[in-house]
Amino acid sequence: MKKLLLIALVFTFTLNVDAQIKTPQPSPFSKLEQKVGLTDVTLEYSRPGMRGRTIFGNLVPYGKLWRTGANKNTKVSFSEDVVVDGQTLEAGEYAIFTTPSKDSWEVVFYSDTENWGTPKEWDDANVAAKTTVKVYDLPMDIETFTITLDDLSNSSATIGIMWEKAYVGIKFDVPTDKAVTTAIDKVMKGPDANDYYTAAVYYSQNDKDIKQAKTWMDKAMSMVKKPRFWQLRQQSLIYAKSGDKKGAIAAAKKSLKGAEKAGNADYVKLNKDSLKEWGAK
Repeated sequence: MKKLLLIALVFTFTLNVDAQIKTPQPSPFSKLEQKVGLTDVTLEYSRPGMRGRTIFGNLVPYGKLWRTGANKNTKVSFSEDVVVDGQTLEAGEYAIFTTPSKDSWEVVFYSDTENWGTPKEWDDANVAAKTTVKVYDLPMDIETFTITLDDLSNSSATIGIMWEKAYVGIKFDVPTDKAVTTAIDKVMKGPDANDYYTAAVYYSQNDKDIKQAKTWMDKAMSMVKKPRFWQLRQQSLIYAKSGDKKGAIAAAKKSLKGAEKAGNADYVKLNKDSLKEWGAK
């Protein structure tokens, strides 16, 4: 009898395990990772859908604090200090809370990220940064709540929030130039050809001292026995930007010849376009 009872219990347990059904979450979790300049940025949030509902001013009331998504806190983390509306956010993790209104949203970066929804007790000491952003009307409905990282540059990006027909963007700045400039200053105490080349290209592409960029590029090229066509391409651009059109044309012709030999159609076209722009014969 005991043996039969044991078999029955095992059979019942097996049925219960097999009966577990997995179903989709109504507000699925999403994670977005992005490099902005030299800073790692990660966004974690849950994504509710409209499902025929009126969102802003109804499901999400105007003038009330909102978790900015569903389920647990929407969170953003930064590997380096960043700046939001003139306020420094130290490297770390923050919850994003918002108070929507029809024309603008108040956005708060909150240092306590362990809340399900909004905090039970709000603590101003946890407010790391606060800003107000404009609401832009979209021409179509965004069915699923969406957060993006837009307008990427070496020095900044924008956290974009979209749902229904509303879009808001929260810009933040990253310390890329400071980090790169410090690294360049340090490396230039004993640089090799690649260091000179990298520093020159960075200075040129970020509108820094073009004369210094040209000096570094010349130094880099003098240390390379056979410059590659992509290196010569950057040299030509720096020469052109510094006003040395003759030098730019000479470098571009060398780059074109190397690109043709390598069968790189993109660089062939880039060089031909530049030579035409610079009036080469």
